[in-house]
Amino acid sequence: MQEIVKVAFLGMAGALLAVQFRAQKPEYATYIGLAVSILIFGYALRQVEAVIGQLGRIRSYLGSGQGYLSILLKVIGITYICEFSSGICRDAGYQAVAAQIEVLGKLSVMFAGLPILFAVIEQIQGFM
Repeated sequence: MQEIVKVAFLGMAGALLAVQFRAQKPEYATYIGLAVSILIFGYALRQVEAVIGQLGRIRSYLGSGQGYLSILLKVIGITYICEFSSGICRDAGYQAVAAQIEVLGKLSVMFAGLPILFAVIEQIQGFM
């Protein structure tokens, strides 16, 4: 909990600092926002590493379904990366680029999830 509070204060301090620079030097505000975002994203990646370590325990229970866990991790990674990069683009004023990144993320998630859809369809056909 204490780490989350630190990250929240870092984000608020970065946002307030960027607001101060936005009127006179807008490019500095963008750089500050980018730097703070990268710091927070780096912290988030450390948390993801801890979660992946715990998912090893789940993997031992899945047996033949381990492929689904890797798909889940891939989808989570795609969503985090796309959300992060589209947020940076949106803050920089490039809403069209941010929207395209989000579309790419959605299509990538859909494509990554196709093996699960095929497995469900095979299960349904097995019952018929």
